[in-house]
Amino acid sequence: MTILVTAANGLVSREVLRALAAVGTEPVRALVRDPESVKKVDGVEYVAADLDHPATLGPAFEGVDKLWLLTPMGAQAPAQSSDLLWAARQAGVRHVVRLSAIGAAHDAPTRNGRLHALSDEELQESGIAWTILRPTNFMQNLLGSVNGEEMFGIYGEGRVGAVDVRDIAAVAAEILRSPERHAGRIYTLTGPVSISLHEAAEEAARVLGRPVKYVPRDPEAVRTFLIEVGLPEWYAAMLGEYRAAYGRGWADFTNSHVADVIGRSPRSLAEFIDDHRDQIAND
Repeated sequence: MTILVTAANGLVSREVLRALAAVGTEPVRALVRDPESVKKVDGVEYVAADLDHPATLGPAFEGVDKLWLLTPMGAQAPAQSSDLLWAARQAGVRHVVRLSAIGAAHDAPTRNGRLHALSDEELQESGIAWTILRPTNFMQNLLGSVNGEEMFGIYGEGRVGAVDVRDIAAVAAEILRSPERHAGRIYTLTGPVSISLHEAAEEAARVLGRPVKYVPRDPEAVRTFLIEVGLPEWYAAMLGEYRAAYGRGWADFTNSHVADVIGRSPRSLAEFIDDHRDQIAND
């Protein structure tokens, strides 16, 4: 049987594909809109389908028994997730691992968290075995965050238990390979310690060999800045909501969930920045 990975050209799903392909014990299929336009992972089968056109999904699910369900962030995400879950049910998929978001709930402080709550609940009531992953902010969001001597970010003065996407992928791959003991579990994935963006700027300065300073902006200034650099209004406003929540300490926690699943501690901020020193600065 086959593992299907959706949104396979995105940041997290690409790492999930790499983690699954590195073991190579089961066939892995990647769902993308245009297989010819993506950089492929060796050992992975790529199939064309469009999440906005559910009639295209059926062939991608042929022979699939496990699904990595990720939808791009946006107001349309619940509909896309629902269509994927419908296709999974029709195909007889036995287990779904879904990427949700930190604090997903109907009263979450961000619209993204509230939209994820809708899709989480639908999966939980679907009759298919499930596991839900709710990571904190990605360390990869620091890539390209340094411009000159200033770092941009959305933590404000808050601290966040940020997690490396590679660790999210390792957790996902382990669950997809052996899902039974993780059925019905929700894992909130964090890094080893909560970090501030002042600390991130210090680490960036260390690897870049030049001064770097984080200058916090208030939620409205974050929204305005992101619109000015070309982000659509919905995304900019939603990230402004995260800025407000992070600034209140909403994500200032860590736990053992990564280690519980993969048997090792998640990567530290210093490890992440050392591994990505050529991508931190937007030079």
